[in-house]
Amino acid sequence: MRAARLIKMVLLLQSRPSMTAAELARELEVSERTVTRDAQALSEAGVPVYADRGRAGGYRLIGGYRTRLTGLARSEAEALFLSGVPGALREMGLEDAASAARLKVSAALLPSLRDASRTAAQRFHLDAPNWFREPGTPGLLPAVADAVWDDRRIVARYRRGQDEVERELEPYGLVLKAGVWYLCARVAGHGSYRVYRIDRFTAVEAGDERFERDEEFDLPGFWDERAEQFARSILRAEVVVRVSPDGARRLPYTVDPQSAREALESAGAPDGDEWVTVTLPVESEEVAHAQLAALGPEAEVLAPKALRARFASDATRLAALYRS
Repeated sequence: MRAARLIKMVLLLQSRPSMTAAELARELEVSERTVTRDAQALSEAGVPVYADRGRAGGYRLIGGYRTRLTGLARSEAEALFLSGVPGALREMGLEDAASAARLKVSAALLPSLRDASRTAAQRFHLDAPNWFREPGTPGLLPAVADAVWDDRRIVARYRRGQDEVERELEPYGLVLKAGVWYLCARVAGHGSYRVYRIDRFTAVEAGDERFERDEEFDLPGFWDERAEQFARSILRAEVVVRVSPDGARRLPYTVDPQSAREALESAGAPDGDEWVTVTLPVESEEVAHAQLAALGPEAEVLAPKALRARFASDATRLAALYRS
């Protein structure tokens, strides 16, 4: 346990100019006293750990010290090669850089672990786009990705409805969702963070000016929050549906899963046929018609009347088709 912690401490110090005892303690999940003892142990073992005194002090490695990755277990080495997404790297223009990095990591590994990249690639592959959707790479994605890496402001023109809008943006991060690329950015001079679809950009110009990144910004947390807000914001209508036990089981796979679960949890007791009545938020009657049709005879729309009449018409036409 301690050996693994010492290796992690060396790798942390290699990745940063210096770290305070408090920072190391937080990363290693130990006390500052333990950090002091570990630093002393590393020094005695020949690792050049130097302690700077004073309020702005901390620990650092001197002399450009680097350790080879000989402490990796096979599972760790294979996981390392799984951390990249080949298709996404290629679309961002980073395929050559990623290939070079993999070669350097492979060269640093023990001979017994150098087949880790091959064994991982043979067992796991990520195919991000949805089925039946032709993946398309936005032509401006590499330019946006470069600006994200360099923290450079961009001036972007994008389509909003029938119009084109120009904004100066501070690009914070990229997200690949179901084959679609999104940019999470802060509007320059405005302070608010927004999400933009890259394939709606018509022009991107990156200047030399860099912005000061807010280190508190959490890209995964921001995306999760905005994705949930978006999913809820489009549910502007309501339908009342009576579903069978089988229909209740299938409902979360037919409409918005979270909305379906909440509706079923708040539903009253089943009726004499063991069916339950739920009130569902939906995007529109048109979308609800397409979604609930997948439940077939396991769901009965009670309201609104226009949607119920539409399903009644569907049932009549189906009966006529199958009468013979």
